Amino acid sequence: MTQNPEEDCSTLPQEEPTFADMLESYSTKISGNIKPGNKISVRIIAVGKDSVFLDTGTQIDGVADKTALLDSKGEFSYKAGDSVELYVVSVKDDEILFSKALSSSIDNSQLKEAYQNAIPVQGKVTAQCKGGFNVDINSTRAFCPVSQIDISYVENPEIFIGKTFDFLILEFSDKGKNIVVSRRELLKQDQDEKKKIFLDKLSVDSIVTGRVTKIMPYGAFVELIPGIKGLVPISEISWSHVEKPEDVLKTDDCLQVIVTAVQPVKDGEPKISLSIKKILENPWDTIVGKIKAGDKVKGRITRTAPFGAFVEIAPGIDGLVHVSEISYAKRVNRIEDFLSAGETVHVLIKEIDVLKKRISLSIKDAEGDPWADVPEKFKCGQAMEGIIQKKEKWGFLVTLEPGIYGSLPFSEIRSQPKSLESSLKPGRVITVIIDEVNLHEKKIMLSLTDRENDNWKDHLPLKNDRDFGILSDKLKEALKNTKHKQD
Repeated sequence: MTQNPEEDCSTLPQEEPTFADMLESYSTKISGNIKPGNKISVRIIAVGKDSVFLDTGTQIDGVADKTALLDSKGEFSYKAGDSVELYVVSVKDDEILFSKALSSSIDNSQLKEAYQNAIPVQGKVTAQCKGGFNVDINSTRAFCPVSQIDISYVENPEIFIGKTFDFLILEFSDKGKNIVVSRRELLKQDQDEKKKIFLDKLSVDSIVTGRVTKIMPYGAFVELIPGIKGLVPISEISWSHVEKPEDVLKTDDCLQVIVTAVQPVKDGEPKISLSIKKILENPWDTIVGKIKAGDKVKGRITRTAPFGAFVEIAPGIDGLVHVSEISYAKRVNRIEDFLSAGETVHVLIKEIDVLKKRISLSIKDAEGDPWADVPEKFKCGQAMEGIIQKKEKWGFLVTLEPGIYGSLPFSEIRSQPKSLESSLKPGRVITVIIDEVNLHEKKIMLSLTDRENDNWKDHLPLKNDRDFGILSDKLKEALKNTKHKQD
């Protein structure tokens, strides 16, 4: 059988590249990055007494002045095999010169070369001047505008005086007599590189440490790295209800957050949503066994609504006291007349729904129904003392015991001397007769006279302040104790 030559070509021996071809390929492939002004990563081959030798990825090795790689303490902390990012200063046939920045020993021609190739230079801030700073670069005066000394707004310019930094030359004219430099540009370049690396790794559910930079009514902004911020909405600050973010957080707080969303934005940094509470244990996951229906507990009212009040009975665990569960003794029309945010109350747990994260609470059941023993305490025809609570359209509301009120209609008063009605003021003690007890409607009807003897004078309000003492004090003390129990 005759084979197609085109089908057999894959089996033919391939021509191997020569050593010269490989060397040229090796050198050419990398050398595109080796240009003055470029910042590249190189590996340290060896460390000499004054110089550091570098692998450039080409047949030409690189070299850097050892002093240019000293840290802020003046120590050389690198070793052979370490990688370091440096600027290409010059490229020659037998040597490539690298540096973190051109040192102060450079001359005017090298300054011009640094300007043309965007190579950083070292300079010392010597003094403030109008609009910025004087910078000394090898006895050559340069000017750095105040807006170019740092990325952020400069509140205290004097802190830069006497310090040495790396600068980028923005303007070089009049043979070096007019030099404008910027530190901000280098900081921004470094920040942009770090931002890119950070954002490439950032994803939903990433846990990062950040610093609170600004607090708003709707949440808090957290700086993850310089130049990258995210928002923690108020609902994500805590498992507990948060009314004001500033009650929980403050500026410069360092904390851990979890990323909940990263939304790309055209021509800008992405919008990053964060959560603090999702770092913490969800209290609903551990609620089973800690509380149960029928328990009486103390809680704090976090907020009120027309239908009831929300009470935090444990950190991050809120329950609802429905308007119908506030009081046995009084009809509740406006929650605000009875309860307010921040108030501490005792509640009875009526029902817990872990799946729906709902808890039904009752204040009135925690206090107990004051009407439970009314049939034993209050009998028709019985005379007793009470305190005038307030005047209504139909008559007077009289406190007989804490939570137990009786109704004294005007019809029972106007049959008496006119001076009687005018003397009935809130807070006054008066003797009344129980005419009717309606347990179903929880009403007690009162009168001032014994219908058989009609001794109304015996039931007139006491006139001497001392006469109020015993019963008034007892009733008021009882009411006060009831209030304390609720608190």
